Amino acid sequence: MHSLANPDNLYSAMRLAAYGRGRTGWDVLPAWNPSSRELGVDDLASLEAGRPVRLGPAAARLWDGTRPETMDAWVKLGREVFFRYPLRPEPAAQLAFATRTADELGLEHDRNGRVPGLVAYRDVDGGEQLGITCALCHTAIERGEVVVGRARRTLDYGAMRLAYDRATGELNHKLAARMSSWGPGRADITEDDDQDPVSIPDLWRLRELRNLTQAATIVHDSPLALAIRQETQMLHASGERVRPPRELAWALAMYLYSLEPPEPAEQRESPALAMRGRALFALYCDSCHGDSNGSGRAVLAARIGTDPALANGRARGTGKYRPAPLVAVAKAGPYLHSGDVVSLEDLLDPLRLQPDFSRSAHGPGAIVGHEFGTDLPLQDRAAVVAWLRTL
Repeated sequence: MHSLANPDNLYSAMRLAAYGRGRTGWDVLPAWNPSSRELGVDDLASLEAGRPVRLGPAAARLWDGTRPETMDAWVKLGREVFFRYPLRPEPAAQLAFATRTADELGLEHDRNGRVPGLVAYRDVDGGEQLGITCALCHTAIERGEVVVGRARRTLDYGAMRLAYDRATGELNHKLAARMSSWGPGRADITEDDDQDPVSIPDLWRLRELRNLTQAATIVHDSPLALAIRQETQMLHASGERVRPPRELAWALAMYLYSLEPPEPAEQRESPALAMRGRALFALYCDSCHGDSNGSGRAVLAARIGTDPALANGRARGTGKYRPAPLVAVAKAGPYLHSGDVVSLEDLLDPLRLQPDFSRSAHGPGAIVGHEFGTDLPLQDRAAVVAWLRTL
């Protein structure tokens, strides 16, 4: 309970009622160690032809049941969980390939035809399914290569689901209105029906975060906090039919702890300008973004002034937002928890606060809140941006 920032929100209430209860709740669900495999070129051809993917007799269970004895072994097992543990079936992905809309929806493949985040697997009932894993949202394809930990900002999961629901006649108009508001690079996986989509976050240097989730729902006071978070996320995604073996949840946490951003590209900014920006950042921004990864203590949503729906939501609300980490921030846009601000320049530009602002990622209009830095002179804002691009 001590890791729950607000024990009264829905996520906390569900966890307190069902997690770690011994003979009741989630503990009595069967531990599920599925057979699965990642997709390849032949699978893509099958999907595009409208045929289902087949697991095949050679597909092994994700884990052989042997508990790792070294950190390297835990991380290796965690990588398998990240790429191969199915969160749930996703027939909408199959339709996207059959209708040749997969690329525009962000279901991209690397130069070898691999689509990270999609697996063929044997479901709990024994049937073969196409499913999604953590890698669907938390890998990107850049120049044909998989970048692990970078948010897939091209993924339009809401549009993919809407297309499937329309095609099958299962359209729920309330749910459709919710999903159509997401757009690429955003999702809403909270435990309520409120409309509060957030930007998919990068996953680098998680060990240094004080809180987990943008609303600072979980106090990240030990690796157990992250492992339990992963376990409950996988459990909820399965519809609470099964739970992952706790070894797999721990392994996933260890793998996520190991992730580091790619080497930064050669900096084009003037070193002198960037160093001036560093001094300005220390003066004006460190009070919120002073941690080693650029995050910091959770801040009251009212002080930040952005859309408070997530911070005050029934599902995970705490009344606060976690300052965004700034690891590789130059490529982390669009910015703010809701993903409205396209560029770092726009983030500091006072014009975005005006009703006629036209460069929002989600349509014209003011992008309110996070006014910090918008009152700086133009040359100082440029210096801060130059510094941020070096991180």
